[in-house]
Amino acid sequence: MAILPANTRSMPRDATASDLRLGHVDALAAARAYMTAVWLGDETVIELLLITVLAGGHILLEDVPGVGKTTLAKGLARALGVEFNRVQFTSDILPADVLGGSVYHPGDGRFEFVPGPVFTDLLLADEINRAPTRSQSAFLQAMEEGQVTADGVGHPLSPLFTVIATQNPIDFDSTNPLPEAQLDRFLIATRLGYPDAAAEQALLDDYRQASPVQSGLSREILIGLRQATRDIFLHPDLAQYIVSMARATREDSRLRLGISPRGAIHLADAARARALLQGHAAVRAEDLRALLHPVWDHRLLPRQGREADRRATGKLLDELIASVPVPR
Repeated sequence: MAILPANTRSMPRDATASDLRLGHVDALAAARAYMTAVWLGDETVIELLLITVLAGGHILLEDVPGVGKTTLAKGLARALGVEFNRVQFTSDILPADVLGGSVYHPGDGRFEFVPGPVFTDLLLADEINRAPTRSQSAFLQAMEEGQVTADGVGHPLSPLFTVIATQNPIDFDSTNPLPEAQLDRFLIATRLGYPDAAAEQALLDDYRQASPVQSGLSREILIGLRQATRDIFLHPDLAQYIVSMARATREDSRLRLGISPRGAIHLADAARARALLQGHAAVRAEDLRALLHPVWDHRLLPRQGREADRRATGKLLDELIASVPVPR
């Protein structure tokens, strides 16, 4: 259990929602309602995005063009009241195009750091697998460390910095698939899917004519909500449950790569965020089970093939954890 930097002490005697600063849960509900109005798709995806932001992680959306990834990202930024930038990755993009770099001023003979689009609260990294490996590595390093280093000087990113990265799983021309070590840095990976018939018809009816009511969230409130997420209680038995499930994936002969310690930490973080969204003061076993596939499926590497069918990988994960007793 040492791998989980979590609050696994005995729960405070009178722990309540107010103790954990959950006064803005209603604002989170309003943010979800706002996004439901501007993006007509599976509401589970909206929940996963909010969980990612609250847990301080990053999310990878794998889907075909035209299903609303950009609309979803912009709607999230407006719902949360945060700054938004978008980068279209291409095969010739350089690290400085995303991170920024030093510019020389000949007049006074000095260099000045010019921030790149990564200096924002919410960044849409569109088609990240089209970037060359050097740019991918520099960008993902900034995601992990929360800063950009130029000429030996560190420049911190926003405390709310969150990446929504996308990649097209169909078109592989001029692409560089993310290696497993980089996929492991994403808290969640999921697919949007196509909208149902009613939602698609609403798209044709110009559903965005009426402006939805704003949620009332802001950067300051969101920073407080992140702290409240970290304060959500994780029972030691549930921490041990996470460890047991992770170890089961490492010991199965059908997998070349199981869940890393980072993956175990990410599941605990995501479960805390889901508990906050649900208005609970502690993580429940159902939070872990609901997030198991979005948080862990993209980290598993079967021995048969590099990019195995995600559904087959999910079934294998279900088989493995079925033998792990669920704590009461």
